[in-house]
Amino acid sequence: MSITEILFWFLTVMALGSAMLVITSKNPVYSVLFLIATFFAISGHYILLNAQFLAIVNLIVYAGAIMVLFLFVIMLMNLNTETEPQKNKWLKLAGTIAGGCLLLVMVAALKDADTKNSIALMNKGDIGLIQNLGKTLFNDYVVPFEISSILFLSAMVGAVVLGKKE
Repeated sequence: MSITEILFWFLTVMALGSAMLVITSKNPVYSVLFLIATFFAISGHYILLNAQFLAIVNLIVYAGAIMVLFLFVIMLMNLNTETEPQKNKWLKLAGTIAGGCLLLVMVAALKDADTKNSIALMNKGDIGLIQNLGKTLFNDYVVPFEISSILFLSAMVGAVVLGKKE
C-alpha cells in the first residue's frame, strides 16, 4: 500500500467520521467544528486528485467564511436545551424510519453503479488546475457563470437594502 493510498483512506475515514459526528453531536457548536474538519478532509481529497485550486477555494470559502459565519450565528442565538422545544417520540421514530428508507434507496442505487472501470487519477490528472478550470468555465459555461454572477450581485444588493437602517 503506497503512501497515497494510506493518505486517501485516512482522509476518507476522517471525512466520514467527522460527518457522522456532525449529525450525532448534541451541541451545535461542536457540529460546526466537526463540519469544518469534514471540509478539511474533502480538501485533502482535492489535493490528492491534483485539484489544488478547488482545495484552496473549499478551505477559504466553506471552512473559512461560511462555517465561521455559522459558528457566530449559533453562538449569538444562544441555543440551550431549556429553550429548545421537546420533540415527540413518534416524530423521532418517523425521522429514523425516513432516514433508514433514504439509506436503503441510496445503497440500492449505488449497488449497481459501475465503479470498477472508473478510476480517479491521483497526482496525474490536471483537470482541477486553475488554468483548465478557467478555460472550461469561460468557454463552455459562460452563460451559467454570468447568470450566477448576476444572482450574486442581486443578493448582495438585497442584503445591503435589508441591512440598511431606515
